[in-house]
Amino acid sequence: MKGDYFVGWGTLALINAGIAQGKNRSGLNWFLLSLIAGPAATLALVIFEKLPDEGSHAR
Repeated sequence: MKGDYFVGWGTLALINAGIAQGKNRSGLNWFLLSLIAGPAATLALVIFEKLPDEGSHAR
């Protein structure tokens, strides 16, 4: 049963990485943060707004 906990936590970290990339944030950084913070990182990602695309800066 303890292994199920780690599988779930790891799955959440992968999902958070995908959400982060969808909001133009670093998937790797959010994956690593999610391994530590878990659901708190998910909440932060949901609250944070999407960053503007790097190529969309007005000149």
